[in-house]
Amino acid sequence: MPAVTFRDETATGRPVAEFHLAGLPERMTVRELIRLRVREEVARHNARPSDRFHGLVRPDGAEAELNGYRLREARRIDWERQAGIAERAFQANGFFVLAGDRQVEDLDEEVDLTTDPDLVFVKLVPLAGG
Repeated sequence: MPAVTFRDETATGRPVAEFHLAGLPERMTVRELIRLRVREEVARHNARPSDRFHGLVRPDGAEAELNGYRLREARRIDWERQAGIAERAFQANGFFVLAGDRQVEDLDEEVDLTTDPDLVFVKLVPLAGG
Protein backbone atom coordinates (compact mmCIF):
# COMPACT_ATOMS: atom_id res chain seq x y z
CA MET A 1 0.00 0.00 0.00
CA PRO A 2 1.41 3.37 -0.98
CA ALA A 3 2.53 6.13 1.33
CA VAL A 4 2.19 9.80 0.48
CA THR A 5 4.20 12.84 1.50
CA PHE A 6 2.25 16.06 1.98
CA ARG A 7 4.64 19.00 1.68
CA ASP A 8 3.99 22.73 1.87
CA GLU A 9 6.26 25.00 -0.12
CA THR A 10 6.50 28.70 -0.75
CA ALA A 11 5.93 30.02 -4.28
CA THR A 12 9.73 30.05 -4.66
CA GLY A 13 9.96 26.34 -3.83
CA ARG A 14 11.24 26.63 -0.24
CA PRO A 15 9.88 23.75 1.88
CA VAL A 16 7.85 24.93 4.89
CA ALA A 17 6.42 21.74 6.41
CA GLU A 18 5.82 18.10 5.56
CA PHE A 19 4.34 14.89 6.91
CA HIS A 20 3.86 11.34 5.67
CA LEU A 21 0.87 8.98 5.69
CA ALA A 22 1.13 5.30 4.83
CA GLY A 23 -1.35 2.58 3.99
CA LEU A 24 -3.27 4.46 1.30
CA PRO A 25 -4.95 3.08 -1.81
CA GLU A 26 -3.02 3.21 -5.08
CA ARG A 27 -5.28 5.91 -6.56
CA MET A 28 -7.13 8.78 -4.90
CA THR A 29 -8.80 11.93 -6.20
CA VAL A 30 -7.38 15.33 -5.36
CA ARG A 31 -10.54 15.96 -3.29
CA GLU A 32 -9.92 12.79 -1.25
CA LEU A 33 -6.26 13.72 -0.74
CA ILE A 34 -7.10 17.25 0.41
CA ARG A 35 -9.76 15.92 2.80
CA LEU A 36 -7.31 13.28 4.10
CA ARG A 37 -4.63 15.89 4.65
CA VAL A 38 -7.01 18.26 6.47
CA ARG A 39 -8.43 15.45 8.62
CA GLU A 40 -4.92 14.41 9.66
CA GLU A 41 -3.70 17.90 10.52
CA VAL A 42 -6.90 18.67 12.47
CA ALA A 43 -6.60 15.35 14.34
CA ARG A 44 -3.03 16.26 15.30
CA HIS A 45 -4.20 19.66 16.52
CA ASN A 46 -7.21 18.26 18.40
CA ALA A 47 -5.03 15.70 20.19
CA ARG A 48 -3.34 18.68 21.92
CA PRO A 49 -5.45 21.80 21.30
CA SER A 50 -3.55 25.07 21.45
CA ASP A 51 -4.01 28.65 20.33
CA ARG A 52 -1.95 27.93 17.19
CA PHE A 53 -3.03 25.84 14.23
CA HIS A 54 -0.61 24.69 11.55
CA GLY A 55 -2.67 23.62 8.60
CA LEU A 56 -3.63 24.13 5.00
CA VAL A 57 -6.43 26.65 5.54
CA ARG A 58 -7.39 29.16 8.22
CA PRO A 59 -9.98 28.09 10.79
CA ASP A 60 -12.92 30.40 11.54
CA GLY A 61 -11.93 33.30 13.77
CA ALA A 62 -8.18 32.77 13.38
CA GLU A 63 -5.53 35.23 12.26
CA ALA A 64 -2.79 34.36 9.81
CA GLU A 65 0.76 34.13 11.16
CA LEU A 66 4.07 33.35 9.52
CA ASN A 67 3.68 29.54 9.38
CA GLY A 68 0.14 28.96 10.60
CA TYR A 69 -2.82 30.58 12.29
CA ARG A 70 -3.43 32.05 15.74
CA LEU A 71 -6.72 31.15 17.39
CA ARG A 72 -8.28 33.47 19.97
CA GLU A 73 -8.08 30.59 22.44
CA ALA A 74 -7.03 26.95 22.48
CA ARG A 75 -9.88 24.92 21.01
CA ARG A 76 -10.78 21.88 19.00
CA ILE A 77 -11.38 22.29 15.27
CA ASP A 78 -14.02 20.60 13.09
CA TRP A 79 -12.15 18.73 10.36
CA GLU A 80 -15.16 18.50 8.02
CA ARG A 81 -15.67 22.27 8.12
CA GLN A 82 -11.94 22.75 7.45
CA ALA A 83 -12.10 20.27 4.55
CA GLY A 84 -14.96 22.25 2.98
CA ILE A 85 -12.95 25.46 3.35
CA ALA A 86 -9.94 23.74 1.75
CA GLU A 87 -11.97 22.47 -1.22
CA ARG A 88 -13.37 25.96 -1.85
CA ALA A 89 -9.88 27.49 -1.50
CA PHE A 90 -8.51 25.03 -4.08
CA GLN A 91 -11.29 25.91 -6.52
CA ALA A 92 -10.68 29.65 -5.96
CA ASN A 93 -6.92 29.26 -6.56
CA GLY A 94 -6.03 29.91 -2.91
CA PHE A 95 -3.44 27.16 -3.26
CA PHE A 96 -2.38 24.70 -5.91
CA VAL A 97 -1.24 21.10 -5.75
CA LEU A 98 1.65 19.46 -7.57
CA ALA A 99 1.66 15.68 -7.95
CA GLY A 100 5.10 14.64 -9.05
CA ASP A 101 6.09 17.19 -11.67
CA ARG A 102 2.62 18.30 -12.75
CA GLN A 103 -0.04 20.64 -11.41
CA VAL A 104 -3.41 19.02 -10.74
CA GLU A 105 -6.31 21.29 -11.58
CA ASP A 106 -9.51 19.45 -10.75
CA LEU A 107 -10.79 18.10 -7.43
CA ASP A 108 -12.00 14.94 -9.17
CA GLU A 109 -8.72 14.24 -10.94
CA GLU A 110 -7.17 10.96 -9.80
CA VAL A 111 -3.58 10.76 -8.64
CA ASP A 112 -1.65 7.49 -8.93
CA LEU A 113 0.15 7.33 -5.59
CA THR A 114 2.45 4.56 -6.80
CA THR A 115 4.03 6.96 -9.33
CA ASP A 116 3.30 10.33 -7.65
CA PRO A 117 3.70 9.77 -3.88
CA ASP A 118 4.81 13.36 -3.20
CA LEU A 119 2.15 16.07 -3.11
CA VAL A 120 3.30 19.67 -2.89
CA PHE A 121 0.87 22.34 -1.69
CA VAL A 122 1.70 25.94 -2.58
CA LYS A 123 -0.41 28.61 -0.89
CA LEU A 124 -0.93 31.75 -2.88
CA VAL A 125 -0.71 34.99 -0.95
CA PRO A 126 -2.85 37.93 -2.11
CA LEU A 127 -0.82 40.97 -3.05
CA ALA A 128 -1.19 44.10 -0.94
CA GLY A 129 -3.50 46.63 -2.55
CA GLY A 130 -4.67 44.19 -5.20
